Amino acid sequence: MTVLNGLELGSGVTLIAEAVFARIISSQKEERVATSSILHGPAAEPFKGDRKAFLNDLRDAIFGAKMVSYAQGYTLLRQAAVQFKWKLNYGGIALMWRGGCIIRSKFLGKIKEAFDNNPALTNLLVDDFFQEKIHSSQAGWRRTAAASMLNGFPIPAITTALCYFDGIRTARLPHNLLQAQRDFFGAHTYERVDKPADVWFHTNWTGSGGSTSSSTYTA
Repeated sequence: MTVLNGLELGSGVTLIAEAVFARIISSQKEERVATSSILHGPAAEPFKGDRKAFLNDLRDAIFGAKMVSYAQGYTLLRQAAVQFKWKLNYGGIALMWRGGCIIRSKFLGKIKEAFDNNPALTNLLVDDFFQEKIHSSQAGWRRTAAASMLNGFPIPAITTALCYFDGIRTARLPHNLLQAQRDFFGAHTYERVDKPADVWFHTNWTGSGGSTSSSTYTA
């Protein structure tokens, strides 16, 4: 339901979505067993690194993903508050979780402090405390994600949380290219970053096909 709420409100609860999808894949045991004899990943090799350092990296990865999970949850609450004209006590919500929920994180108190300090906080990760923690966690987080991919171990929630962090901290995303791709296959036109907004362009990407435009037609 949380994932559906996120889609309806345009709020990217990507970590929760990936966790749900991972459980679905986990439940497909018979299919996975059959596929495991057909599809192969990288050959497993004995670990030769610093075991203690790797465990510290793994701790940082889990901690980083955990912070993103809370940040996404609060972003969804804020979107819902705008949509439904709610007046939410975000700090109080953190303490409510501590009072009677399976969520018993030690930094729920820090979440309350963050919203007490700035009730208009748009994203939990820009709070001073969480900003410092996620910055100090990201090196080990990235090493864990890289080691997982190189060795063929799926950790979808941790990696999608890292992608979310990289997405929200990036001023210009590669998704700008989607307009160009749509123009290539459907002549939908596109804006350019070196031109004013709402000025649209079309390019004949292949050099053939003549003049095209996005419009209705009769087959």
